[in-house]
Amino acid sequence: MDDPPATEPPLSRGAEATIRRVDWWGFPALLKERDLKSYRPKALDERLRRERTRTEARLLVDARRLGVRTPIVYDIDLPRHRLILEELPGPTLRQLLEDPAVPASSLVTAVRGFGLALGRLHAGSIAHGDLTSSNVLFPNGPLQPPAFLDLSMGSRNPGVEELGIDLHLVEEDLRALHSNADQLVRSFHEGYAEGNPGGESAVRARAKAIRGRVRYA
Repeated sequence: MDDPPATEPPLSRGAEATIRRVDWWGFPALLKERDLKSYRPKALDERLRRERTRTEARLLVDARRLGVRTPIVYDIDLPRHRLILEELPGPTLRQLLEDPAVPASSLVTAVRGFGLALGRLHAGSIAHGDLTSSNVLFPNGPLQPPAFLDLSMGSRNPGVEELGIDLHLVEEDLRALHSNADQLVRSFHEGYAEGNPGGESAVRARAKAIRGRVRYA
């Protein structure tokens, strides 16, 4: 991978990676590079960064095959722990939930679509692993299907515990960010049941158990 020219300063610096906007053969794109962690032994750090870069690329592609929108992977550079990803427009779910100008009906539609997409992901044996309202984007607005970002902590063929954690994180986020959380959680569950009809009951039961463990820990 040649170094694409960065057009702006870093867009974000997370716990794991730095993201920059770049031009990729005329397309707006994001360069995601996993940062060196000096507190880890060098060999371990190298292995973790390589594995998480590879995992994210594979799961982004696999999710799209299930009909769940994710950024297109334009290129991958494992030795330098880099991905070049499509830059998707639109607000995150968190931004929608925190914007008082967004109609309640639009939020209900958005979270139901979110639940449907997550159900499809889970039914296809993929767990997201870090599912927060900032990792869900609505490229065409709240009335259209969402896109999932950052699957680097995700997994293939997850157990019900991993799926339950995904569900628990969503429920907690909705309750923390909006005053009408009960209705939104119900709409989310409706969408999830449609997307994952065969596994919805078991995953919701595990999410409830996780919530109980967290509450009384």
